[in-house]
Amino acid sequence: MSSKPTLLILGGTLEAFELAERLVVEGWEQRFRVLTSLRGSTRNPRVPSGEHRIGGFGGIPGLEAFLQTENVAFVIDATHPFAEQISNHAFLACKGSGIPLIRLERPAWQPELGDDWIMLADLKSAASWLLKHPQRVLLTSGHKGLDVFRGCHDSFFLIRTVEPALLTEAFPPAENLIVRGPFNVEAEIELMRSRSISLVVSKNSGGSSSRPKLLAARKLSISVIMIDRPEKPDVSKTEKIEQVMEWLSN
Repeated sequence: MSSKPTLLILGGTLEAFELAERLVVEGWEQRFRVLTSLRGSTRNPRVPSGEHRIGGFGGIPGLEAFLQTENVAFVIDATHPFAEQISNHAFLACKGSGIPLIRLERPAWQPELGDDWIMLADLKSAASWLLKHPQRVLLTSGHKGLDVFRGCHDSFFLIRTVEPALLTEAFPPAENLIVRGPFNVEAEIELMRSRSISLVVSKNSGGSSSRPKLLAARKLSISVIMIDRPEKPDVSKTEKIEQVMEWLSN
């Protein structure tokens, strides 16, 4: 067990990285152990300030045990907006352990003048839409869960991922572009033009690093299927690191 109380940051996002950095810079390590937990789905992740660990917890019981063993005093859920499972587990584990929990989540993107967005609930719904409306697709939803598109053989997929996409032999015509952002509008326009992209499929992750694809789609009058964020537990929530600092101070 840690001799100091632990501030546990469930990380993997820019917001988590910046929060850990600020806590260390402002001297919180004098009173607390600043620990960021990374899921480990990305090779060579950016290492945050303070301490970090990589890997899962073993479900809700494993997380509850970790909270006790590591003397966790506060949990900040700064995971990706679509990391539904860990957010649910954190809520239940903190509730069962009586440990305060706050969620730090970047605001969702909102459509603006000139955007042509098709709002859908999940990737399965996007696949159903493509069965009726074949397209040349820039798919930016990540490297997992792509099997839902395996029946869309009349479409072409340019799949942009950080890690290699997990594709079966039966997958429709596709190209896997492995690259890490941030991106810029000019490069996104060139990419879409060079591959004759007619549709962008994106999760509503928010943030600035991948927003240029939406600006490029607007400039080129390309439609966007925007996948809604999943429902998450009703916990204290903020979009600003400053408010997390105030929450910890109080």
